[in-house]
Amino acid sequence: MRVLIASPLRDYTGAAWVEAHGATLGEVLADLDRRYPGIRFRMVDEQDRLRRHMRFFVKGEPIVDLAAPLAPEDELLIVQALSGG
Repeated sequence: MRVLIASPLRDYTGAAWVEAHGATLGEVLADLDRRYPGIRFRMVDEQDRLRRHMRFFVKGEPIVDLAAPLAPEDELLIVQALSGG
């Protein structure tokens, strides 16, 4: 599937869009980590939870669980939440 990589993570991939494989969000992130070592830790914490500042979308819908199913034809958008004050 095509995956849009958040701007702060593009140092890992060297590109905005990359290809990855997996039947769940967790599998796709693991595949990305095999291709781009260290990228998964920037999105998933030590307790295997999605980091609060990272957002994942498929078909305009937020994905909040590593077990969420994905289809090969999906496009996964990974973005970093903005905050400030």
